[in-house]
Amino acid sequence: MTDSPQHYDALIIGTGQAGVPLAKDLAKAGWKTAIVEAAQVGGSCVNYGCTPTKTLLASAQVAQSAREAANYGITVSKVDVDLEKVKDRRDKLVMQSRESNVEALEDSEAHLIRGKASFEDKTTVRIALNEGGTAKVTADKIFINTGTTPVIPAIDGLDSIDYLTYKTIQDLTETPEHLLILGGGYIGLEFGQMFRRFGSKVTLLQHGKQLLSREDEDVAQCMKEILEDEGIQVLVDVEPQSVKKENGKLQLQVKKGDGTTEVFAGSHLLIATGVKANTADLELEKAGIATDKKGNIEASPDLKTSTEGIYAMGDVKGGPQFTHISYDDYRILRDQLLHHGKRTTNDRPVPYCVFTEPQVGRIGITEKQAKEQQINYKVAKLPVSSVARASETGHSKGFYKVLVNPDNKYILGAAIIAPEGGEIMSMLQLAMMGNLTYTQLRDGVFAHPTYAESLNNLFMSLD
Repeated sequence: MTDSPQHYDALIIGTGQAGVPLAKDLAKAGWKTAIVEAAQVGGSCVNYGCTPTKTLLASAQVAQSAREAANYGITVSKVDVDLEKVKDRRDKLVMQSRESNVEALEDSEAHLIRGKASFEDKTTVRIALNEGGTAKVTADKIFINTGTTPVIPAIDGLDSIDYLTYKTIQDLTETPEHLLILGGGYIGLEFGQMFRRFGSKVTLLQHGKQLLSREDEDVAQCMKEILEDEGIQVLVDVEPQSVKKENGKLQLQVKKGDGTTEVFAGSHLLIATGVKANTADLELEKAGIATDKKGNIEASPDLKTSTEGIYAMGDVKGGPQFTHISYDDYRILRDQLLHHGKRTTNDRPVPYCVFTEPQVGRIGITEKQAKEQQINYKVAKLPVSSVARASETGHSKGFYKVLVNPDNKYILGAAIIAPEGGEIMSMLQLAMMGNLTYTQLRDGVFAHPTYAESLNNLFMSLD
């Protein structure tokens, strides 16, 4: 880099799941393109989100399977979890994914700049280079893909202890004796079940009145019971008040919904109370980029910010914060900029999956939303214990819940708590995309014995 500004057709800030493919495509199309990354290439999915956490969850599932082996007539004398080796496996897969992203950029014509970016005006970005010094870059179009960072709540004494986030907990090489978790969303549930299966005592505390606040009450209650069956202590409607370390133990005081207080003692504390847009250091105001009250960049359905020529992609703009949404943002912009595309984020489906065991797969509207929107609906519900495949494999917790329109028989939404719940949900999403009716799934011929076959029985309940 030189002292004088370098000009690019496109500058991308952040190498998440939208940034990397967009940089490659724009460069391939002949745009002079630069992409800036302050930390590790690949964004949250590769470095501390999907790839590493699902790798850790797989190890936890194997440990649980070994403990339950006697239920299948298999003798396993002892189950030892070596968390350092579990972490080594995670690190290897993360490194492979990270290097794959770096190689993809290096093989393209895009210029990767290592450093932290901040705006000077609507076309100029200053970069504090990781190797030292600074550089200035100007660009005709700028794309922000900086993701999110953990939200740390204001709790008396929290700044005086060593707490964990979803990032730092993955660096542990010894299993916590007693893990306290603040937050009952998918991060709290996944890590709670994971570390319980690694051998920790786990207490999960949720500020809201139910786990998984986006879900219907019956879905949340079912997941609470599943976690409790594994020995996880779950409390809802509790507000953390203070925390301190005393005699080598963390002492977390909470206020319950009935007004009483209780103190929980633990060895480690995980803060899983959500995320916020990673915009604090971007100096967006210098470029006139508007944000909402939470700090999310405000973006139109075609991903334009309030400043002409600047776009927001992925989690940094708020809304659904999932890898697949970030990747679809890239596709929207690629098609707009290179192929005269017109698609926007309007009416985009937002499937997602909580990778507990069993999984929670979600698509479309919930029953709560249907009532609020006064949509005519019927509910088809089937316990997983009635599914032949589940009984044969010994995994029969959960249920299928699908909302349908009784007039045109289309599927409105689904919540699937089941083994491979995400895959079953995706089948229903495909039906929604293809305008298949629930009667077509009810009468479809599926291989036996599969989970898909259970859709026959699920929709027979509506007859």
